[in-house]
Amino acid sequence: MAKIFAVNAGSSSLKFQLFDMPEEKVITKGLIERIGLKDSVFTMSVGTDRHKETKDVPNHEEAVALLLDRLISLGVIQSLNEIEGVGHRVVHGGEVFSDSALIDQDTLKKIEDLSELAPLHNPANVTGIKEFQKALPDVPHVAVFDTAFHQTMPENSFLYSLPYEYYKEYGIRKYGFHGTSHKYVSERAAELLERPLSQLRLISCHLGNGASIAAIKNGKSLDTSMGFTPLAGVTMGTRSGNIDPALIPYLMEKTGKTADEVIDVLNKKSGMLGVSGFSSDLRDIEMEANSGNHRAELALHIFADRIHKYLGSYAARMSGVDAIIFTAGIGENSASIRAKVLNGLEFMGVYWDPDLNKIRGQEVFVNYPHSPVKVIVIPTNEEIMIARDVVRLSK
Repeated sequence: MAKIFAVNAGSSSLKFQLFDMPEEKVITKGLIERIGLKDSVFTMSVGTDRHKETKDVPNHEEAVALLLDRLISLGVIQSLNEIEGVGHRVVHGGEVFSDSALIDQDTLKKIEDLSELAPLHNPANVTGIKEFQKALPDVPHVAVFDTAFHQTMPENSFLYSLPYEYYKEYGIRKYGFHGTSHKYVSERAAELLERPLSQLRLISCHLGNGASIAAIKNGKSLDTSMGFTPLAGVTMGTRSGNIDPALIPYLMEKTGKTADEVIDVLNKKSGMLGVSGFSSDLRDIEMEANSGNHRAELALHIFADRIHKYLGSYAARMSGVDAIIFTAGIGENSASIRAKVLNGLEFMGVYWDPDLNKIRGQEVFVNYPHSPVKVIVIPTNEEIMIARDVVRLSK
């Protein structure tokens, strides 16, 4: 058995899981939060045991050192030599990466060069890679890209109706995100349906604070809702999703904000937070909606309606659909959102069972047996996809 790390380095956080492969057994998982701030928090779970400590972790170098030290001091492993590979989540691979890649100097430079497409994410991903490479220099490191799965989209899906030279000169196009999650749940759906993935038409709904919908035909991404950035597509927790682009200069004129400030509003103060006026957390919004708060009800309806529209659109793109998948925090746990999204889709063969739909956080079919279109809740597992790619590319 090989011990493989799956790592997700953010600007102020480090999320990790350590697997025994190929058995795919989770040995430990955890998170270091508030890196670079006072009172950083380190949590790590091993079976039913949970370790938590608060201490200042000024940078990612010390975060990686802390993590590796605790793995040994808490008895998770006896030596760092037991770790045989590290997989790193990287948000943006542009058009350069259509698959995960072994990390060498050339790969790392390309990831750094792509930082202009993901300035908040790729630099943090690169920092995590470099620090783990220093700490574990003799094992393979693999980059797993959020965008790679969507590189199968045809031109008519990924191109915007802009002057073509903007695409050729500046790389302006739809890239899509959450690809690792969409890939995992589509492969798992094929297993559950007992049909070849190459013969299926699937719509995957990754619904969390960030949300995206993907049309997956014959195992390949045909289209997806997020665009050049993760701001596009459906309404999200704090992101607006699609708007009329002419609103940006209009808001600048009316509010006196700069373009960057307006984009900040669209990313951080819009979505369900903007509509409800008090929270981006679906649980808070559902509670208020149940108490009769109109704006909370409105936020839920707008969120569900935008997803509902994509389902109809993508079913048309694929000339039908075999299964609709719900995943991620909201998709896996909110029966009410799933119900709002699915209501009215009987015309395209979607018949779902309200009782089965009450199940939270479990892998389950929620459709009636006679439904031509199956509806499946599948908890996502991006980390296991990362670990699998480390094993695959390290052979």
